[in-house]
Amino acid sequence: MSSPASPLDISTDQMQTLKLWARSRVLPQRQVLRARIVLLAADGVANEVIASRLGCSKPNVLKWRARFEEAGIDGLEEAPGRGRPATYAQDFVEKVAATTLAKPPEGSTHWSTRSLAKELGVSHGTVHRIWRERRLQPHRTSAFKFSNDPQLVEKVRDVVGLYLNPPEKALVLCVDEKTQIQALDRTQPLLPMRPGQPERRTHDYVRHGTTTLFAALDITTGQVVGDFTERHGVDDFLAFLRLLAKTYPGRELHLVVDNYHTHKHLEVEQWLEHHKRVHLHFTPTSASWMNQVEIWFSLLHRGAIQRGVFKSVAALRQAIQRFLDAWNDRCRPFTWVKPADQILTLADRQRSCGTRH
Repeated sequence: MSSPASPLDISTDQMQTLKLWARSRVLPQRQVLRARIVLLAADGVANEVIASRLGCSKPNVLKWRARFEEAGIDGLEEAPGRGRPATYAQDFVEKVAATTLAKPPEGSTHWSTRSLAKELGVSHGTVHRIWRERRLQPHRTSAFKFSNDPQLVEKVRDVVGLYLNPPEKALVLCVDEKTQIQALDRTQPLLPMRPGQPERRTHDYVRHGTTTLFAALDITTGQVVGDFTERHGVDDFLAFLRLLAKTYPGRELHLVVDNYHTHKHLEVEQWLEHHKRVHLHFTPTSASWMNQVEIWFSLLHRGAIQRGVFKSVAALRQAIQRFLDAWNDRCRPFTWVKPADQILTLADRQRSCGTRH
């Protein structure tokens, strides 16, 4: 039997810090382990059970419980003077970091460990260790896009308001079209997956045509209504609006759409004038990620299209329809959790970072 343990007394601030440490993927594992020990101890878990769950010894658990009781969060930090003495002075570490952030010579876009090591006269392992400690990753890059929509604030609050507080007795549908879906056939038969070997296919293909899928995602149930077209013009969008009006008769419909020009066409506005129960809500420019149907399109692409082999457009449509039907049989809604203020705070970095042109 595990001996009972009295819960550690932890403040709210300490709890938040320890939870961040426990989830971290960049902190040293020993620091993560200490945070998890203290969190379990705060829940009153017995010391033997903590040691068993975390794969450490009971004396280790007792040690870090005592350290936390004596000095709080600071007690979980490394004691000064512990560990292997630094091989290089702090000035040299700063020089490596500063050089990494500067543009390399000879037209390269970024440093590699070996090119920087040759420049500074050290081993590439030393450069790699310093990069890891400073969380420098010159080999990686990520993309971003700030919206320059003059109605950014209004649109964000409008769309997020629909997600978090949908109107009573009304449906909120996320609508968009996935265009130019290609029916691709491989030039040779696939080689199936085997133990230790992934599925293999030729890099070249035969293109048998394309199709467009219009889809509407009900944010309450996750159910999707879809329709195929050859193109994605105004007439096709109007036909899909009529389909939605017929599918949900007598219901107030709020449709979240992006800023594609067909969604704002005069013919669409005229149709809406005669169908007062249908309302369009536009996502901000360059923020179509706010449309939840884009999540479903991503699942569709990865689950039914990306690795599919289609000898005709009809075969492609059949595969998509099978995925759609299976989704609706087991569907569940996506949960939107980010409030408008948080999105707008991140969007405001455009001004604070000085990225306007």
